[in-house]
Amino acid sequence: MSYAQLLSRISIFEELQAEELEQLSSLLRSRRYAKGEVIFHQGDVGTALYIVRKGQVAIRLSSEEGKEAILALLDRGDFFGELALLDEEPRSTDAVAREEADLLSLQREDFRRFLKERPEVAMRLLATLTRLVRRVTQLIHDATFLDARARLVRVLLELAQQQGQPGADGVVISQRLTQSELANLCGLTRESTNKWLRFYVREGLLSYEGGKITLVKPDRLGQEAE
Repeated sequence: MSYAQLLSRISIFEELQAEELEQLSSLLRSRRYAKGEVIFHQGDVGTALYIVRKGQVAIRLSSEEGKEAILALLDRGDFFGELALLDEEPRSTDAVAREEADLLSLQREDFRRFLKERPEVAMRLLATLTRLVRRVTQLIHDATFLDARARLVRVLLELAQQQGQPGADGVVISQRLTQSELANLCGLTRESTNKWLRFYVREGLLSYEGGKITLVKPDRLGQEAE
């Protein structure tokens, strides 16, 4: 089965020629994960890069006390797990299927060989890793300097920018999020997240129903983060 069409829509592969995409496609292996199934744990040996073909994956950090922080929520066409393949260090995060997910894997040696033969892909991968570093830096900044209200607003605006779609009442965030997941994205407690969600719902700036978040007045909400 060819995955060339999917690969052509992934940022680091989008400029490859058709025959290169087919070659890369032939190296991929498909596997299905159940909702809540762990794809890999922090500390595991990294053996493959993963591409989301279907479903959603959460990239998270977890502590021995059971606390979690979600670094990213990934959809179709997103990839993850590349860091451990490049530096040969253990996995730095957990990866968990948020719902039933079909993933494609590219093994370490195939991935490295592909990068050596196509340095332009390596440069685009470097740009992707740079964005990841910026994302982590922003998380540290927010956790250090912003209060709970501003951290929630910042995350909501970021989600709207990444996956927001026009709706009848405003900008709809495509992924449905539980309060616990939203709290983990913000680095807050569920109680604090719930408090400020209810506040902004009362103010008419957003709606939250069944995990569906709509930014009713994103411009005014943006002023809250300033």
